Amino acid sequence: MKEVIMLTLDKTLLSVSLAFALAGTAFAQPMDQEAKESYSLGASVGNYLSSQIYKQTELGASVNMDQVMAGLQDAMKNKSKLSEDEMLQALNTRAEKLNKLFTDKLNKIKETNRKASSDYLETNKSRKGVKVTASGLQYEVQKEGAGPQPKEEDIVTVDYSGRLIDGKVFTSPDGKVREEKFVMMTLIPALKEGLTMMKEGSSYTFVVPASLAYGEEGAGDIPPESALIFDVTLKKVEKPGANKDAAMPAGHPKMAWPHG
Repeated sequence: MKEVIMLTLDKTLLSVSLAFALAGTAFAQPMDQEAKESYSLGASVGNYLSSQIYKQTELGASVNMDQVMAGLQDAMKNKSKLSEDEMLQALNTRAEKLNKLFTDKLNKIKETNRKASSDYLETNKSRKGVKVTASGLQYEVQKEGAGPQPKEEDIVTVDYSGRLIDGKVFTSPDGKVREEKFVMMTLIPALKEGLTMMKEGSSYTFVVPASLAYGEEGAGDIPPESALIFDVTLKKVEKPGANKDAAMPAGHPKMAWPHG
Protein backbone atom coordinates (compact mmCIF):
# COMPACT_ATOMS: atom_id res chain seq x y z
CA MET A 1 0.00 0.00 0.00
CA LYS A 2 1.37 3.42 -0.93
CA GLU A 3 2.01 5.90 1.85
CA VAL A 4 -0.51 8.70 2.26
CA ILE A 5 0.41 11.94 4.03
CA MET A 6 -2.54 12.97 6.23
CA LEU A 7 -3.53 16.11 8.12
CA THR A 8 -1.50 15.19 11.18
CA LEU A 9 1.83 15.20 9.34
CA ASP A 10 4.27 17.67 10.82
CA LYS A 11 5.57 20.28 8.37
CA THR A 12 9.19 19.77 9.42
CA LEU A 13 8.97 16.00 8.90
CA LEU A 14 7.43 16.58 5.49
CA SER A 15 10.26 18.91 4.48
CA VAL A 16 12.87 16.43 5.69
CA SER A 17 11.20 13.56 3.81
CA LEU A 18 11.15 15.54 0.59
CA ALA A 19 14.72 16.70 1.07
CA PHE A 20 15.98 13.12 1.38
CA ALA A 21 13.90 12.01 -1.58
CA LEU A 22 15.15 14.80 -3.78
CA ALA A 23 18.75 14.94 -2.62
CA GLY A 24 19.60 11.26 -2.88
CA THR A 25 23.30 10.86 -2.09
CA ALA A 26 24.11 14.56 -2.41
CA PHE A 27 25.03 14.80 1.27
CA ALA A 28 27.90 12.38 0.73
CA GLN A 29 29.42 14.39 -2.13
CA PRO A 30 31.89 17.27 -1.68
CA MET A 31 30.41 20.43 -3.18
CA ASP A 32 32.08 22.91 -5.51
CA GLN A 33 30.31 26.16 -6.43
CA GLU A 34 28.31 24.62 -9.28
CA ALA A 35 27.20 21.79 -7.01
CA LYS A 36 26.09 24.27 -4.33
CA GLU A 37 24.09 26.25 -6.88
CA SER A 38 22.49 23.11 -8.29
CA TYR A 39 21.72 21.74 -4.85
CA SER A 40 20.20 25.07 -3.80
CA LEU A 41 17.99 25.03 -6.89
CA GLY A 42 16.70 21.59 -5.95
CA ALA A 43 16.24 22.58 -2.32
CA SER A 44 14.19 25.64 -3.30
CA VAL A 45 11.91 23.45 -5.42
CA GLY A 46 11.63 20.98 -2.53
CA ASN A 47 10.79 23.73 -0.04
CA TYR A 48 8.07 25.11 -2.32
CA LEU A 49 6.66 21.63 -2.89
CA SER A 50 6.63 20.76 0.82
CA SER A 51 4.92 24.07 1.60
CA GLN A 52 2.16 23.40 -0.94
CA ILE A 53 1.63 19.85 0.31
CA TYR A 54 1.54 21.01 3.93
CA LYS A 55 -1.13 23.62 3.15
CA GLN A 56 -3.27 20.97 1.51
CA THR A 57 -2.89 18.38 4.26
CA GLU A 58 -3.60 21.07 6.83
CA LEU A 59 -7.02 21.47 5.20
CA GLY A 60 -7.59 17.71 5.43
CA ALA A 61 -6.73 16.67 1.88
CA SER A 62 -4.68 13.46 1.61
CA VAL A 63 -1.58 13.36 -0.60
CA ASN A 64 0.03 10.21 -2.00
CA MET A 65 3.72 11.01 -1.66
CA ASP A 66 4.87 8.12 -3.85
CA GLN A 67 2.88 9.55 -6.74
CA VAL A 68 4.08 13.11 -6.01
CA MET A 69 7.67 11.93 -6.31
CA ALA A 70 6.88 9.82 -9.39
CA GLY A 71 5.28 12.80 -11.10
CA LEU A 72 8.22 15.04 -10.19
CA GLN A 73 10.79 12.56 -11.49
CA ASP A 74 8.83 11.94 -14.70
CA ALA A 75 8.54 15.69 -15.31
CA MET A 76 12.31 16.03 -14.88
CA LYS A 77 12.69 13.36 -17.59
CA ASN A 78 10.12 15.10 -19.82
CA LYS A 79 7.72 12.18 -19.78
CA SER A 80 4.36 11.47 -18.17
CA LYS A 81 2.00 8.59 -17.42
CA LEU A 82 -0.96 10.97 -17.99
CA SER A 83 -1.92 13.18 -20.91
CA GLU A 84 -2.04 16.96 -20.45
CA ASP A 85 -5.85 16.84 -20.53
CA GLU A 86 -5.91 14.14 -17.84
CA MET A 87 -3.57 16.14 -15.62
CA LEU A 88 -5.56 19.33 -16.13
CA GLN A 89 -8.79 17.53 -15.23
CA ALA A 90 -7.17 15.98 -12.15
CA LEU A 91 -5.79 19.34 -10.99
CA ASN A 92 -9.16 21.04 -11.52
CA THR A 93 -10.86 18.31 -9.46
CA ARG A 94 -8.20 18.81 -6.80
CA ALA A 95 -8.79 22.56 -6.79
CA GLU A 96 -12.54 22.10 -6.33
CA LYS A 97 -11.90 19.73 -3.43
CA LEU A 98 -9.47 22.15 -1.77
CA ASN A 99 -11.84 25.09 -2.23
CA LYS A 100 -14.64 23.16 -0.50
CA LEU A 101 -12.35 22.11 2.35
CA PHE A 102 -11.16 25.70 2.77
CA THR A 103 -14.71 27.07 2.76
CA ASP A 104 -15.86 24.46 5.29
CA LYS A 105 -12.91 25.21 7.56
CA LEU A 106 -13.43 28.97 7.30
CA ASN A 107 -17.14 28.64 8.09
CA LYS A 108 -16.32 26.60 11.21
CA ILE A 109 -13.83 29.25 12.33
CA LYS A 110 -16.39 31.99 11.75
CA GLU A 111 -19.09 30.18 13.69
CA THR A 112 -16.74 29.41 16.61
CA ASN A 113 -15.51 33.01 16.77
CA ARG A 114 -19.02 34.41 16.37
CA LYS A 115 -20.27 32.45 19.38
CA ALA A 116 -17.21 33.18 21.53
CA SER A 117 -17.43 36.89 20.69
CA SER A 118 -21.17 37.03 21.39
CA ASP A 119 -20.70 35.31 24.76
CA TYR A 120 -17.86 37.67 25.69
CA LEU A 121 -19.83 40.78 24.73
CA GLU A 122 -22.86 39.57 26.67
CA THR A 123 -20.79 38.98 29.80
CA ASN A 124 -18.74 42.16 29.51
CA LYS A 125 -21.69 44.53 29.17
CA SER A 126 -22.96 43.51 32.62
CA ARG A 127 -19.70 44.57 34.29
CA LYS A 128 -19.84 47.64 36.51
CA GLY A 129 -18.75 50.77 34.65
CA VAL A 130 -19.32 49.38 31.14
CA LYS A 131 -21.64 51.37 28.89
CA VAL A 132 -23.07 50.37 25.51
CA THR A 133 -23.86 52.71 22.61
CA ALA A 134 -26.72 52.28 20.15
CA SER A 135 -24.32 50.65 17.65
CA GLY A 136 -23.30 47.97 20.16
CA LEU A 137 -19.91 49.47 21.01
CA GLN A 138 -18.99 48.82 24.64
CA TYR A 139 -16.76 51.26 26.49
CA GLU A 140 -15.36 51.87 29.93
CA VAL A 141 -13.89 55.20 31.07
CA GLN A 142 -10.53 54.67 32.72
CA LYS A 143 -9.68 58.37 32.91
CA GLU A 144 -11.64 61.42 31.77
CA GLY A 145 -9.74 64.26 30.13
CA ALA A 146 -10.63 67.93 29.77
CA GLY A 147 -9.39 68.78 26.26
CA PRO A 148 -11.19 69.00 22.91
CA GLN A 149 -13.11 66.10 21.35
CA PRO A 150 -12.08 65.05 17.85
CA LYS A 151 -14.35 65.27 14.82
CA GLU A 152 -14.29 62.87 11.89
CA GLU A 153 -12.02 65.10 9.81
CA ASP A 154 -9.46 65.60 12.59
CA ILE A 155 -6.09 63.96 13.22
CA VAL A 156 -5.49 62.25 16.55
CA THR A 157 -2.39 61.11 18.38
CA VAL A 158 -3.11 58.11 20.60
CA ASP A 159 -1.42 55.55 22.77
CA TYR A 160 -3.20 52.28 22.08
CA SER A 161 -3.08 48.52 22.17
CA GLY A 162 -5.51 46.03 20.71
CA ARG A 163 -6.08 42.41 21.66
CA LEU A 164 -8.35 39.50 20.93
CA ILE A 165 -10.74 38.28 23.61
CA ASP A 166 -8.25 35.50 24.44
CA GLY A 167 -5.70 38.18 25.34
CA LYS A 168 -3.46 37.95 22.26
CA VAL A 169 -2.14 41.40 21.34
CA PHE A 170 -2.26 42.08 17.58
CA THR A 171 -1.22 45.75 17.40
CA SER A 172 2.50 45.18 18.07
CA PRO A 173 4.77 42.14 17.99
CA ASP A 174 6.10 42.81 21.51
CA GLY A 175 2.66 43.44 23.00
CA LYS A 176 3.57 46.97 24.07
CA VAL A 177 1.46 50.11 23.83
CA ARG A 178 2.05 52.06 20.60
CA GLU A 179 1.90 55.79 19.95
CA GLU A 180 0.43 56.59 16.56
CA LYS A 181 -1.14 59.39 14.55
CA PHE A 182 -4.38 58.61 12.72
CA VAL A 183 -6.73 60.47 10.44
CA MET A 184 -10.07 59.89 12.13
CA MET A 185 -11.98 59.12 8.93
CA THR A 186 -9.69 56.13 8.18
CA LEU A 187 -10.39 54.28 11.43
CA ILE A 188 -12.63 51.28 11.87
CA PRO A 189 -16.21 52.35 12.75
CA ALA A 190 -15.95 51.39 16.43
CA LEU A 191 -12.87 53.51 17.06
CA LYS A 192 -14.13 56.39 14.98
CA GLU A 193 -17.25 56.42 17.14
CA GLY A 194 -15.36 55.82 20.37
CA LEU A 195 -12.78 58.55 19.86
CA THR A 196 -15.46 61.16 19.13
CA MET A 197 -16.76 60.52 22.68
CA MET A 198 -13.32 61.11 24.22
CA LYS A 199 -11.79 64.37 25.33
CA GLU A 200 -8.08 64.99 24.89
CA GLY A 201 -6.31 63.38 27.86
CA SER A 202 -8.92 60.61 28.27
CA SER A 203 -8.24 56.88 28.52
CA TYR A 204 -11.00 54.44 27.51
CA THR A 205 -11.29 50.70 27.04
CA PHE A 206 -13.43 49.66 24.09
CA VAL A 207 -14.89 46.20 23.52
CA VAL A 208 -15.72 46.07 19.84
CA PRO A 209 -18.17 43.74 18.07
CA ALA A 210 -16.81 42.24 14.87
CA SER A 211 -19.45 44.12 12.87
CA LEU A 212 -17.82 47.40 13.93
CA ALA A 213 -14.28 46.15 13.32
CA TYR A 214 -13.04 43.66 10.70
CA GLY A 215 -16.24 41.64 10.28
CA GLU A 216 -16.48 38.36 8.38
CA GLU A 217 -13.14 38.79 6.62
CA GLY A 218 -10.81 39.52 9.52
CA ALA A 219 -7.45 41.21 8.86
CA GLY A 220 -3.89 39.99 9.35
CA ASP A 221 -3.70 38.32 12.76
CA ILE A 222 -7.35 39.11 13.45
CA PRO A 223 -9.54 36.09 12.63
CA PRO A 224 -12.96 36.58 11.03
CA GLU A 225 -15.94 37.39 13.28
CA SER A 226 -13.68 38.42 16.17
CA ALA A 227 -14.68 40.85 18.90
CA LEU A 228 -11.73 43.06 19.84
CA ILE A 229 -10.55 44.96 22.89
CA PHE A 230 -8.75 48.31 22.58
CA ASP A 231 -7.13 50.37 25.33
CA VAL A 232 -6.85 53.92 24.00
CA THR A 233 -5.44 57.15 25.44
CA LEU A 234 -6.24 60.25 23.40
CA LYS A 235 -3.10 62.39 23.64
CA LYS A 236 -3.71 65.11 21.05
CA VAL A 237 -6.35 66.38 18.64
CA GLU A 238 -5.30 68.36 15.56
CA LYS A 239 -7.23 69.98 12.75
CA PRO A 240 -6.56 68.97 9.11
CA GLY A 241 -3.43 70.65 7.78
CA ALA A 242 -2.09 71.48 11.24
CA ASN A 243 0.48 68.70 10.92
CA LYS A 244 1.49 67.82 7.37
CA ASP A 245 3.57 64.87 8.63
CA ALA A 246 0.52 62.98 9.87
CA ALA A 247 0.38 59.85 7.71
CA MET A 248 -2.59 57.83 6.65
CA PRO A 249 -2.58 54.47 8.46
CA ALA A 250 -0.97 51.71 6.44
CA GLY A 251 -3.50 49.09 7.51
CA HIS A 252 -3.30 46.23 10.00
CA PRO A 253 -1.99 46.08 12.70
CA LYS A 254 -2.97 49.74 12.71
CA MET A 255 -6.58 50.65 13.15
CA ALA A 256 -7.57 51.52 9.57
CA TRP A 257 -10.87 50.25 8.22
CA PRO A 258 -9.92 47.77 5.48
CA HIS A 259 -13.12 47.93 3.49
CA GLY A 260 -12.85 51.47 2.22
